[in-house]
Amino acid sequence: MLVVETVCRIRREHADGKSIKAIARDLRLSRKVVRKAIRAPEGAFDYRRKVQPLPRLGPFQERLDVLLTENEARPRRDRLRMTRIHDLLCREGFEGSYDAVRRYARRWAEARRKDPGDGAPAFIPLLFQPGEAYQFDWSHEDVEIAGKPMRVKVAHMRLCASRAVYVRAYPRETQEMVFDAHARGFAFFGGVPLRGIYDNMKTAVTTVFIGKERVFNRRFLVMADHYMVEPTACSPAAGWEKGQVEHQVQTIRGRFFQPRLRFASIEELNGWLEAECLRWAVRHAHPEQKGADRCRSAGARTTSPAADAGTV
Repeated sequence: MLVVETVCRIRREHADGKSIKAIARDLRLSRKVVRKAIRAPEGAFDYRRKVQPLPRLGPFQERLDVLLTENEARPRRDRLRMTRIHDLLCREGFEGSYDAVRRYARRWAEARRKDPGDGAPAFIPLLFQPGEAYQFDWSHEDVEIAGKPMRVKVAHMRLCASRAVYVRAYPRETQEMVFDAHARGFAFFGGVPLRGIYDNMKTAVTTVFIGKERVFNRRFLVMADHYMVEPTACSPAAGWEKGQVEHQVQTIRGRFFQPRLRFASIEELNGWLEAECLRWAVRHAHPEQKGADRCRSAGARTTSPAADAGTV
């Protein structure tokens, strides 16, 4: 491709009456290139390749498309690196370079973003009906109890529809603590949603299979059956499936536990946390449901057996 200075010189000499043949001879260019520079509007002379030849990759292009499509469909943690895809092509006879595969994969990804097509993955926002679901997670926080530093386990519950939060601190993360957190959380919210969303914590899930298949802990299932809650486990390494409570962990850590809290006992700490959860519900309105009672999940079953079929 000619630089701008050469294009300007060609156009200037041609304007002075110099022939194309003479210009091509003096600058050691072909007459075709000289003509193109003269006819280019405003001195622009860009060479754009209309067809990209793939001498090495061409015979393996369909196979590479299949590998890239399969790789995109895999979970993020299971996706292959481009070096591995290049190695798989080499095992099938490909003799080209890694850079050729990398450049093709980049153009392939850009084309998918511009024109998703029918087979591209779609992202649907997670919307929940009142009383439909809650999310549960644990975090660890540093506090000071009776003048001594202590790292406590904090149970987090969040109603998916109303965005109401509940947190409670425990000395350990045992199954008994999980049951106690649920009992106190449901009492705090004034009802029981239909479904609970968890990660694959050992106190709830015994075995993880491919997809959504799980073997839940027997005692955990007894607790879920008592409240008539349907437990749902997230995919491994897919925190966005319970993104509300994941975000809550970071928010509560910055709003409630910093600077470091100091209390005489864990019971006193939990009393303060429950009061802060109520204060949070009052001060932080739902972005879409203005004026709603966020401490009660409208549509959730009450914890009272007599009103189990009704709503609160």
